[in-house]
Amino acid sequence: MRDLKLPDQRHPEKAHRPDNAQPNKPSWIRVKAPGGKGYNDTHKILRDNKLSTVCEEAGCPNVGECWSAGHATMMIMGEICTRGCTFCNVATGRPNALDAFEPGRVADAVKKLGLKHVVITSVDRDDLEDGGAEHFAMTIRAIRRHAPDTTIEILTPDFLKCTDDALEVVVAARPDVFNHNLETVPGLYPSVRPGARYFHSLRLLQRVKEIDPAMFTKSGIMVGLGEDRQGVMQVMDDMRAADVDFLTIGQYLQPTPKHHAVDRFVTPEEFKAYEGAAYGKGFLMVSATPLTRSSYHAGDDFARLRQARLDKLGHGT
Repeated sequence: MRDLKLPDQRHPEKAHRPDNAQPNKPSWIRVKAPGGKGYNDTHKILRDNKLSTVCEEAGCPNVGECWSAGHATMMIMGEICTRGCTFCNVATGRPNALDAFEPGRVADAVKKLGLKHVVITSVDRDDLEDGGAEHFAMTIRAIRRHAPDTTIEILTPDFLKCTDDALEVVVAARPDVFNHNLETVPGLYPSVRPGARYFHSLRLLQRVKEIDPAMFTKSGIMVGLGEDRQGVMQVMDDMRAADVDFLTIGQYLQPTPKHHAVDRFVTPEEFKAYEGAAYGKGFLMVSATPLTRSSYHAGDDFARLRQARLDKLGHGT
């Protein structure tokens, strides 16, 4: 981002260097250590139901805040991914067989947590013919039965190596929000998402709208990986061409020294400028802050997303 022309880009934080494997985080992305009764209650419900969360597996910085409020992003289909994205802290290898009882346990946890809105994600399962599409659908249906008032957001893999109807199976289960993250600009895919294809992911989001035009779609990217402003703007344009409704932009944080390096820490002022640009391009909802993650404040954002669509259609409240 060395040619970025946004406000206040002169800040003292050092970019990644070989002798600075994990640069110190600036004050605006430091968070309190997790703990407290709400956090412990959420932890117990998740453990009692033998569930994994992306909050833990990906080392999300917001886990303390979210779990204290009873919010957790559940990760289905195991803890081992068949991909090896260099930004991600989830384990890579040969996954175990699917657990047929997992959808019911997820639904039970959603009910016990009293969630008004839940986000369900997964590892990539290239070993499965449908990439886990039917397992997603089963989980959505189970939540509908156990917690019918809960709105459901899914964050899916790209189904790159799957049967042609995999996406249709998931959309037919009628989640309220279909999220698939592009993660970064296309030029960084070989080093950041070597097993993925940018235009396939973009087409996936476009196809969701073709199958069900009323379904909300969502996608996100990280910044601080080495992209420039022009690249971010192009991704925004590509998403809008695919009719994506909701954009998230957050700061990339390097999980370990073995992962992709942090190129720079993007300032809050730059995030604000990205937010303004995104709204100008027509997104109904934008979340762009250093700590933004796909499921951070997802419930509140979904309420605003629905209202934004009503306002756009002239239906008000």
